[in-house]
Amino acid sequence: MKKTMISALVLSAASLGLPAVAGFAPAYAAAPAVAGLPDFADLVERVGPAVVNIRTTERITQRDVDAAGQADEMQEFLRRFFGGQIPRQGQAPRRRNLPAPGQEIQRGIGSGFVVSADGYVLTNAHVVDGADEVYVTLTDKREFKAKVLGADARADVAVLKIDGGKLPYLTIGDPNKARVGEWVIAIGSPFNLENTVTSGIISAKARDTGDLLPLIQSDVAVNPGNSGGPLINLRGEVIGINSQIATLSGGYNGISFAIPIDEAMRVAEQLKKSGKVTRGRLGVQIGELNKDVAESLGLKNNKGAEVTQVEPGSPADKGGLRVGDVVTKYNGKEIDRFADLTRMVLGTAPGSKATLTVWRKGAPADVHVTVGEADPDNKVAGRPGGKRGEKKDEAPATAVNALGFVVGDLTAAQKRELGVTGGVVVEDTEGAAEVAGLRRGDILLMLNNQDIVDAKQFNAAVAKLDPKRAAAVLVRRGNQAQHFSLRPAPASK
Repeated sequence: MKKTMISALVLSAASLGLPAVAGFAPAYAAAPAVAGLPDFADLVERVGPAVVNIRTTERITQRDVDAAGQADEMQEFLRRFFGGQIPRQGQAPRRRNLPAPGQEIQRGIGSGFVVSADGYVLTNAHVVDGADEVYVTLTDKREFKAKVLGADARADVAVLKIDGGKLPYLTIGDPNKARVGEWVIAIGSPFNLENTVTSGIISAKARDTGDLLPLIQSDVAVNPGNSGGPLINLRGEVIGINSQIATLSGGYNGISFAIPIDEAMRVAEQLKKSGKVTRGRLGVQIGELNKDVAESLGLKNNKGAEVTQVEPGSPADKGGLRVGDVVTKYNGKEIDRFADLTRMVLGTAPGSKATLTVWRKGAPADVHVTVGEADPDNKVAGRPGGKRGEKKDEAPATAVNALGFVVGDLTAAQKRELGVTGGVVVEDTEGAAEVAGLRRGDILLMLNNQDIVDAKQFNAAVAKLDPKRAAAVLVRRGNQAQHFSLRPAPASK
């Protein structure tokens, strides 16, 4: 029936009474035949034995027992005062049924997969986080106590080692060759249901979720317990580690994410060697560049990362990177989104030389930096700050310019404190400046790629702006600086 109906729909133009157009074939004539759905059975039979169930436990301490007892005593106290039968004299309040100190209780479950015949296993860092013991179970029911060689919370990757030989293992694929729309499967232990297989397609690649690594998005069903399991293509290659889901309910809602396996393996190699991951550091803060600011600065597009803060004495400071620079390339590789710069730097070995191509004062320039080592907690220290709204030795300008600023000169002391040689301080705002959220005490450093020297020079430059074009103003607030795109008000007639 279905075949007959489809055939009936393929009609010629003439049969519909439509004029034939020379040189044009019907659009549907080039459409490929619909292929059948893939059969995953052989694939699962081949790769399934390399996927493992991970069970974590924790040991009960005397502190745990004491805390449980105190909680029960408090409950008994509240029960006596707020209702309920008072126990007979000498009857002790019931304590929670906790094992004796030193015994193990189950802490969590997850998934993983073997990547070498001698027993190296990959999983998520959050699967083994806080565990006292980790147990790995194969599909043939053999169970091993695993040693955690290292776990990196930022990448959410952990490496385990079990004492086994000639173990089944997965082949590592290339996620860069994966295509959106390609079929993939996930194998794991959702809700502790071991050896569960789900399938779907790759929905997006390099999805930026704010994590350290760009993730692979798919519609493969992933639930609690799937974490750490493999995302596998139809060639039987693992291309990702299932890591998280997007959900409003706490369960699977049609969107899941996996860590690209090439990035995970780079982290895993460091964990195998030293048990930790070292990452690069520049000592800057960056922000996204919007389209209007990019246009005002003379850039063709808003790709790149705007430098909003440079830590004094940092690798970036020593290399000559400046606030207001727009970093467009890192070691020759274009920066598509501003978060790409962070990932590139973190992936650079400390001590390496790096070349940053920046857009500065309307032209490209190269900055050469020796990359430092990031702190384990990835905090940036030593950020100086300037005070805003101080009283000045000179009287501020009182006229409101076309951008909506009333500005004044910085004192010599303020310049020293802020670490600048020029700039003006905002005394008041209205119009475009006020709408943009700029306020008293902000420091203006540049206008359309040109340094601001003082209030007189700044106001004169604003007066010459074309009211038909937006202007880019580099604004410093506290320890950070950012470009704002402001359109000057037309001159009154």
